[in-house]
Amino acid sequence: MSPYQLNAYAMALKAVGEIIQDYDSDKMFPALGFGAKLPPDGRISHEFALNGNPQNPYCAGIDGVMEAYYQSLKSVQLYGPTNFSPVVNHVARYAASVKDGSQYFVLLIITDGVISDMAQTKESIVNASCLPMSIIIVGVGPAEFDAMIELDGDEVRISSRGRYAERDIVQFVPFRDYIDRTGNHILSMARLAKDVLAEIPDQFLSYMRTRGIKPAPAPPPYTPLGQPLQTQI
Repeated sequence: MSPYQLNAYAMALKAVGEIIQDYDSDKMFPALGFGAKLPPDGRISHEFALNGNPQNPYCAGIDGVMEAYYQSLKSVQLYGPTNFSPVVNHVARYAASVKDGSQYFVLLIITDGVISDMAQTKESIVNASCLPMSIIIVGVGPAEFDAMIELDGDEVRISSRGRYAERDIVQFVPFRDYIDRTGNHILSMARLAKDVLAEIPDQFLSYMRTRGIKPAPAPPPYTPLGQPLQTQI
């Protein structure tokens, strides 16, 4: 945490979040933490609400997520092991309840790359590959990211207990590849967002096509009440 600049976690969150939030109609985002001891009793959790409210983990906009993240850092104690499967299963439960094509879920995981439940995570991803969801993993810091590359499944389709993922739903990028050497964070964030989101359109379309879901007619253009429609050239 620095008072002068965003840390890598916050930068990745802002870079991806500010683009992806425009695809969400209500701009309310559930934000979860994993790998920490929680107050007051110090229990270890891999699926806790960043805003401290397990009944309503939704944050208003990416700014709300950032605020919850900073508040959470002040109250929890970061702690291993690092398990991914609880948050993957958390989002999968929501995705499993909306299979008609009206919603598509994107889970953004920002992590230092250490993963303690690889077998369970692979199984969770294989199970989720038939659901309307995609997973973006941004690796932060200097660690080896071999496990994340394996989860990405671009080279070898991910499998668990002999069962292969129905489709590729994971995109992994290491944040360190995007640090601009001139210190231009705007440029770093733009490059990161571009590569991170590159696979989402095809993943979205592959789900809809395999389920035979056709696009709904476009809604009429939005015009504020009482405002004449003006065009500028």
